[in-house]
Amino acid sequence: MSQFIVGIDLGTTNSALAYASTDGGSTESPEVRLFSIPQLANPGEIAELDLLPSSLYIPGPNEFVEGALALPWNSAPPYITGQLARARGVENAGRLVNSAKSWLSHQTSDPTQPLLPLSAPEGVEKISPLEASTQYLLHLRSAWDAAHPDAKLENQSVLITVPASFDAAARDLTQRAARQAGYPEVTIIEEPQAAFYAWIARTQNWREQVRPGDLILVVDIGGGTTDFTLITVTEESGELQLERVAVGEHLLLGGDNMDLAAARFAEQQFTKTAKKLDAIQFHSLWQQARAAKEHLLSGDPNAPDEQPLTILGRGTGVVGGTLRGKIKRDDIRNLLLEGFFPMVEADAVPQRQRRAALMEVGLNYASDPAVTKHLAQFLRNAAGNTGVGGFARPTHLLLNGGVLQAGAIEQRLFEVLNSWLRAAGFPAVTELRSESKQADLMHAVAHGAAYYGGARTGRGVRIRGGVARTYYVGVESSMPAVPGLPAPMKALTVVPFGLEEGSRVELPQRKFALVVGEPAEFRFFSSVSRKGDPPGAMIEEVGDDIEELAPIEVFLPPHTDAVREEVVPVTLESNVTETGMLELWCVAADGRRWKLEFNVRERLAA
Repeated sequence: MSQFIVGIDLGTTNSALAYASTDGGSTESPEVRLFSIPQLANPGEIAELDLLPSSLYIPGPNEFVEGALALPWNSAPPYITGQLARARGVENAGRLVNSAKSWLSHQTSDPTQPLLPLSAPEGVEKISPLEASTQYLLHLRSAWDAAHPDAKLENQSVLITVPASFDAAARDLTQRAARQAGYPEVTIIEEPQAAFYAWIARTQNWREQVRPGDLILVVDIGGGTTDFTLITVTEESGELQLERVAVGEHLLLGGDNMDLAAARFAEQQFTKTAKKLDAIQFHSLWQQARAAKEHLLSGDPNAPDEQPLTILGRGTGVVGGTLRGKIKRDDIRNLLLEGFFPMVEADAVPQRQRRAALMEVGLNYASDPAVTKHLAQFLRNAAGNTGVGGFARPTHLLLNGGVLQAGAIEQRLFEVLNSWLRAAGFPAVTELRSESKQADLMHAVAHGAAYYGGARTGRGVRIRGGVARTYYVGVESSMPAVPGLPAPMKALTVVPFGLEEGSRVELPQRKFALVVGEPAEFRFFSSVSRKGDPPGAMIEEVGDDIEELAPIEVFLPPHTDAVREEVVPVTLESNVTETGMLELWCVAADGRRWKLEFNVRERLAA
């Protein structure tokens, strides 16, 4: 039996680890603590910090003196992770890996291939987003093991958080990174839910702040993603119950976008003299803008009103010498409010920009940076799940994410949301906050994951919700062939929205023909907006509200006596494991079973 429950926030910008003892007696809320993570702050200097920057630096030959990168558990690590990696990347952006987590959900690139750093010059090694994620998790595991030699992480109960909008493939890649880093089988939990669990854990009278019928909106703005989740409060046998009723689309929009905007704004003062910054200089400015934003908007009353910026020269042909500038707090605040959190109406729609036919390989960032427009669209799409028309009307708001340390941004979100509610004739939303708000914003996700681990053992309240999407498998129509036209594809509902982990769905009412003994392609689909499709429902026409995932090719073995392919009548079963993995089983009448995992990122065999 494990001694600890460990919650890990594998963040786009920063990662954190929190833990609770399993020896908590009968108390409902286990005591959760943050783990200080040893990491290199400077060459040869180890510091214990409560966050591990999700940055990886690929050191060059002879770049550091021997022993300068030694960690307590590794005298010569191949990569630098954490604080020193981020700092070194400001000076040499071509060796810095950032935002690896966002690449795990990339629909057009293979996250298992060496892609990063994108700007790496020729001769610099590249690594895959999967490997970068593995290295962050390996650092956390090694740090934990060094501090707990009698309670190694591989023997503990571990939970890792992901965006609510992560599809099955991205969740599976997260679990795969954990396996490669030497973790036990981990449980996946959605970040907004973890943030809400953290609020429960830190709020002893939480049951007095909400009541049946309330609708709680969780807005989680991290470094790379923005997540929206709605949780409803119900009552059963006199006890309050919580149920997640809606999650938003995967939205690559967060602190990284805001850092870039601040860097572009700051760049103007350098280019006024007609001197253009090259890619490496601009990346340095980008990293400095990130630090300036966090410092100037930290809420510290003693923080200065402006932050200096320094750009090193790159030769007389580009910039002759060192350039110096500054960025002011008011400029950053106005830039972020009007650019990312504008006042809009409840019927606002994110703009879709027309894109060029050819683009650089990169992340699928949201085309419209206005978070408030995306929020308006989410609440309209979620209206049907809450039994109202127009748009879902939250009664409470819980904010999470380092971006929201800026009080002006927090205030603007309340202004926008309350303007919508006021126009519809509803009362203003109530903020859910705990006493330690600053810690909540930076560490709530890891804290809530550890709390949830205790709740799974009966020591706390659980949010019912299950799978955040409806999943479908493609079924080819049986009809006469037509020249030049493929057979129409239907979509069969195999996993309904909200199916709880550990649940199995059998579909004995339908039989299908399964091809075995030769390579076959399976097509999978998902939807975050179609939440009423029951298991076994056949969607005759795949519309815009259903997204096709990458197909998988498998070789399903025939019967041992068969020497060639055969077509086997089967029924289907779907299963959501306790760790969140989605499985589809094809079951023949003679008892043969073939399993397909929703691992759409790689080719796999049953």
